[in-house]
Amino acid sequence: MRTKKDVVQEFRKSELLRAARTVFSRSGFHDATIDDIAAEAGVAKGTVYLYFQSKQDIYLAALRDGIKMLNDEMRTQAATRGSAKDRLRNLIATKISFFDANLDFFQILQSELSRVEAAISQCRDLYFEQVEIIEGVLQDGIQEGDIKKLNTKKAAFAVADLTKGVVIQRVLGWSKTRMNDEIDFTLNLLWKGIAK
Repeated sequence: MRTKKDVVQEFRKSELLRAARTVFSRSGFHDATIDDIAAEAGVAKGTVYLYFQSKQDIYLAALRDGIKMLNDEMRTQAATRGSAKDRLRNLIATKISFFDANLDFFQILQSELSRVEAAISQCRDLYFEQVEIIEGVLQDGIQEGDIKKLNTKKAAFAVADLTKGVVIQRVLGWSKTRMNDEIDFTLNLLWKGIAK
């Protein structure tokens, strides 16, 4: 059973991660400081060190926390009732709208490419978790007769990567397409390749 202390610590850690995402997106990894993160969270610098050992530690935790939030929302959408096509659309919409709503989080990923490669390798398990969520919807679609028989693992990776590409275009300002049009285009492109 969780105690009041556990709840407070969980809340404090969540607030520190939110503050870290904001500071890293504003300053980049190199220029961000633990002092900046503490100030953004409204706590003393020592409080940050109660939860995280270093700036690298909080950076990785902020990335993992953001991806976990996205995966939790995708899992919720995958579990809704409806056709595989509708659920696939919901997954695409969830991913695109998550990054639109969390621009600061995405900027962490783009801030320093060498650091991103190292951090992403440490978040690999979360990426595979996201692929498994998509794969489950594809497998359901095959069982329901809406999707042709295909390698669901490869198709799930393709869906994850295609939506990542759409997100990158939107966040960098290369696409001015309305979100619903972007979602429909992505779904229709995918559906033409997998529909039975």
